Amino acid sequence: MVVPELKAWRAARPHVVRVARSVRPQLVRAVEAVKPPLVRAVGAVKPLVTRPSTVQFTAGSATLGLVVAATVVTAAGPWDSTGQRTAEREWAASQGRAGGADHGHVSGTSGKAPAPAPSAASVLTGLGGSVGAGPSPTEKALADVLGPLLDNAALGTERTAAVVDLATGKRLYGKGADDALTPASTTKIATAVAALTAAGADHRIATRTVLEPDSEKVVLVGGGDPTLTARKDAQGNASLRTLADRTARALKDRKTDEVTLSYDTSLYEGPDVHPIGLDNTNVARVTALMADEGRLDDTSSGTAKRTEEPAADAAKEFADLLKDRGIKTADPVPAKATDRAKSLAAVKSPPLSALVERMLTNSDNDIAEALARQTAVAAGEPASFKGGGTAIRKQLKKLGLPLKGAEFADGSGLDRADKLTADLLTALLAKAADPAHPELRAALTGLPVAGFTGTLSTRYAGQPGTGLVRAKTGTLTGVHTLAGTVVDTDGHLLAFAFLTASDPPTEPTATQKGLDALSSTLATCGCN
Repeated sequence: MVVPELKAWRAARPHVVRVARSVRPQLVRAVEAVKPPLVRAVGAVKPLVTRPSTVQFTAGSATLGLVVAATVVTAAGPWDSTGQRTAEREWAASQGRAGGADHGHVSGTSGKAPAPAPSAASVLTGLGGSVGAGPSPTEKALADVLGPLLDNAALGTERTAAVVDLATGKRLYGKGADDALTPASTTKIATAVAALTAAGADHRIATRTVLEPDSEKVVLVGGGDPTLTARKDAQGNASLRTLADRTARALKDRKTDEVTLSYDTSLYEGPDVHPIGLDNTNVARVTALMADEGRLDDTSSGTAKRTEEPAADAAKEFADLLKDRGIKTADPVPAKATDRAKSLAAVKSPPLSALVERMLTNSDNDIAEALARQTAVAAGEPASFKGGGTAIRKQLKKLGLPLKGAEFADGSGLDRADKLTADLLTALLAKAADPAHPELRAALTGLPVAGFTGTLSTRYAGQPGTGLVRAKTGTLTGVHTLAGTVVDTDGHLLAFAFLTASDPPTEPTATQKGLDALSSTLATCGCN
């Protein structure tokens, strides 16, 4: 039996392929990659009460078509040929009429497969259609619906807000939008835009080995790649094992099977311990050399115990890998490579755009601090906490963004000395959506999807914003923030930022639900 969504795919596939070919050849492969999940889509998630309109999903796809046009979305990852996360299409499919077959749980989504799952009409019919044709939301209409929600006592004693139409860049609503508050992890949006501006979306971070002249001295040189991995399955990241393979091969070509090994972390300057201290599970020492973010377990995101010496441990792991490949070496020691050292081998990180997406989706503090330093290196500033903050400001100023009151003490938002405004956060998102800046698209595509991915995977339960809101969360004791994008019922793509603070702290779950309600209201409000 051919299920309806497979028929829909077959009917629409030729048009999708033509669109993909006209944008970038490798996106044709992405179409094939997304076909099986579409067939299984209807079993992906539990049906919700609220059914978003067709124009909302159409508008979401069309807007993220900017990402495709910018050629920064690749065939890897949970993306379809329009640049939309496949989980969103799966959720859209599940909103059709009931009565279909149970296709089982779809890997990579947060829902549990219902039985039986609903059947769905095609979710591809909107390709090429016009969206957002109606009038933009008005300030008064937005104030009428957002005002009461912002007065919710659960949000605490301070709260600011801004809403911007991404098609025009015009601010539609503001409440204390120019007041700087502690942004927590929404700081990562600023870090993302600054890093992409300074170094470029295609930049890759190299970890390399060099041989000092007239010696058997090998130096492992850290380039600042926090995603370097020593695990057998590198999952697309730069592999310490691959670097050992290449280094051993290069040494054997030189008839060398015994070396001394040192490691170089001199790219970074200043203190390597974040101001929150070393005894924490949120971020490792910020060093130019580490493997698997210094994690002492097999996790790749979230909190985890960290090694106290990530650089030394990575070098020791590398020494063991060399020994396994027939190269004898003693325990490594720190040393700076000289300018005369000859290159032996290198491995490179995924492109910066992929690192930005991973940072935003998982709120990865280690990647955020690394990207702040990469921004500093590219901008000619010291690669330190202070230099990173200076470099971020310099790049955002270059983009003409509103920086009044903004302070950048780190790249992750863990430092309470960070200060941002709702106006700046929405301006950052608007700049990332600007067709003139395709290099910034990852700052949008990396945002978690409400109810599906990253730090929003367990939020928005029963909220109409599920699958429609993409947003970066921010959480510190007494601080809760949310900034991202949403498509309203008229197909307008809006950027929003809500920042709250309270002393004494509010109850976190209630505050987060209040923020989710604000963004969900934007999804259900034409407000014009």
